[in-house]
Amino acid sequence: MIQKNTQKIVILATGGTIAGVAQDPTAPENYQSGQLAVVDLMHTIDTEAHEVVTEQVSQIDSKDMDEGLWRKLAQRCAYWLAQDCVQGLVVTHGTDTLEETAFFLNAVLPDDKPVVLTCAMRAANAPDSDGVQNLQSAFDLVANASATGVLVVCAGEVHAAHEIQKTHSQRLNPFTSGEAGPIGLMRDGVFERLREPSKLNCLERVPSLSTVLACEPWPHVELVMSHASTNGGLVLAMLANKPPDGWVVAGTGNGTLHRSLQHALENAQALGAVVMRTSRCAQGGVQSRSDDVFQHAGLMTAVQARVRLMLELIYQRKGR
Repeated sequence: MIQKNTQKIVILATGGTIAGVAQDPTAPENYQSGQLAVVDLMHTIDTEAHEVVTEQVSQIDSKDMDEGLWRKLAQRCAYWLAQDCVQGLVVTHGTDTLEETAFFLNAVLPDDKPVVLTCAMRAANAPDSDGVQNLQSAFDLVANASATGVLVVCAGEVHAAHEIQKTHSQRLNPFTSGEAGPIGLMRDGVFERLREPSKLNCLERVPSLSTVLACEPWPHVELVMSHASTNGGLVLAMLANKPPDGWVVAGTGNGTLHRSLQHALENAQALGAVVMRTSRCAQGGVQSRSDDVFQHAGLMTAVQARVRLMLELIYQRKGR
């Protein structure tokens, strides 16, 4: 006789393609995200005798993710993680901004229990939908006693939240962790660890979740890219009308900037904004330069750096 496991696994749903439906399944590329409720997604998942709790946090296309939903999601994650009877959480999410949400949650949540984000690239009613397998893998990973912290599961690969990047717009495995590769694989419901996550992208000064939630409004950090013929006009225009608290710039190569954009961002820095440079290259990050006038984000992508800078500004504002 199999004894029922008393540990709960909580599924928090936010929408995305994993809950998407195509009006015509023969044309699955034309679908609408966030149509199926989380209870509908769980019908085909083997829960392995765990008690499962589901909660619909939102129903959005993840391209529309915003700070208000981040607040709500972080609050719900913290609530459930604090329950002794909860083994861990699965978060369903769209792929478009998953790397940003994962990075944010990794920074503000405790790491003693697993929080596993998962997704899909094809709608739930597509003939070759990948959502069911991804959700099953995420559930199995949370049920694994060795899994802790914020992780991402997609197409059988397990990634650390602070390393992942979406690099492909269509294939079933759109994510990468760069040259290091995933930290593990899911094989027949079993987590096979390949390596430990890096610590290179970790935040040095992290505000507590209570500090983040108490901060109203969050600092405004804008993202710009250096490219041929840029004139810095966007930066200068924003400086004249509600300038951001911080700027992240995706530079060419090793984070180098067109001279016009450099000048505009130096003006922003002189007015009190914090400027952080990254690279628009998919891999390699940026390194220190002898002529640096802006801090840099190392191996972080531009969108990761934007979250990092926002959190650092909250830390500075609140002093902890």
